[in-house]
Amino acid sequence: MMTVLEQAIERVKGLPAERQEYAAEVLEQIAAGAGGVYVLSDEERAAVEEGLAQAKRGELLDEHEVDAKLRRAWN
Repeated sequence: MMTVLEQAIERVKGLPAERQEYAAEVLEQIAAGAGGVYVLSDEERAAVEEGLAQAKRGELLDEHEVDAKLRRAWN
């Protein structure tokens, strides 16, 4: 029987190369034991800050828009 990790890795193998690279980076950070805390890259930090600024301006998406964006991002 496959473990949850093995199943996840198999699913990641089916993703585009860019997403596979991202997943590998995350796993490397976890394996390196980065203090148990995920450290954002500069690009990720900028994206979070932009999202917070959009929220402050009231630029929010409804659940259907969020679902559509997530589906596009993960496919």
